[in-house]
Amino acid sequence: MIEQGYHRPVMLEECLEGLKMKPDGVYVDVTFGGGGHSKAILQYLKTGHLFAFDQDQSAENNAQRLSESLDEGSDSSFTFINTNFRFLKKFLRLHGIREVDGILGDLGVSSHQFDTPERGFTTRGEGVLDMRMDQYAAKSAMQVVNEYEEKDLINVFSAYGEVRNARTLAREIVSVRMNAAIKTNKQLGEIAWKLAPKYREMKYLAQVFQAIRIEVNEELEALKELLEQAGKVLKPDGRLVVMSYHSLEDRLVKNYINKGNFKGIDEKDFFGNPVRVLDPVNRKPIVPTEEEMKENSRARSAKLRIGRKKND
Repeated sequence: MIEQGYHRPVMLEECLEGLKMKPDGVYVDVTFGGGGHSKAILQYLKTGHLFAFDQDQSAENNAQRLSESLDEGSDSSFTFINTNFRFLKKFLRLHGIREVDGILGDLGVSSHQFDTPERGFTTRGEGVLDMRMDQYAAKSAMQVVNEYEEKDLINVFSAYGEVRNARTLAREIVSVRMNAAIKTNKQLGEIAWKLAPKYREMKYLAQVFQAIRIEVNEELEALKELLEQAGKVLKPDGRLVVMSYHSLEDRLVKNYINKGNFKGIDEKDFFGNPVRVLDPVNRKPIVPTEEEMKENSRARSAKLRIGRKKND
């Protein structure tokens, strides 16, 4: 059972197939959330072990419930680590683990986070401008919106939201906050709505909120660190399975798996062999079926990529 308020795992069977599960393997779910993927992985394990990461404090409660639901003795096959997945290698080593058989990442924001207005992630409802996945982190969306200089806001909206009128939006935000601080997602949404292209208002708001959320949580930097560490901790023939929901994430995953770097440039050694840690299992991303997209709206933008650790 997935914890209430969390989305059903997207492409669950495809993820498990991509991991090539072994009953005695060691696996990592770097985005535990409501525990849907983790529960499915645990069902495959007999003498193996699953480590689950999540920086959101609410996920820790879900992990506790999952542990309590496991059969007697099988709870020893599950360890939850309440931290950002950018610390993957460090915390695995703290638990005596240097190599794993598979790593699964389901990126982005959970339905639970979107559906909790006080977290400030959603463009609907009203909540404090927060957007922190780690609720103890120092930087919030309110600080970004009210304290960043205009040029820095332009960079955030351009780079992370691909907002075409980023300059105009940043200028308007600076103008509004001169009179009073922008404290809620509703206030931010009202500012952005006025500048949105006609008939594309909701998409525009989603881009603006996405940009701020990525900046607050350093999502792309953390993803890069995860990918580089994954290449180091996977065993030969180990699998990296990553599901992304927007082009910025997917591009990083694609480039790292296919090219071994984040620029997407072919690099070869002296003998002309590609310089990369992983080999792509699927050249093109795996996408959900029409049926799944109808049943689960979150699945619509999902892209799944799988890499296999080279066995040189």
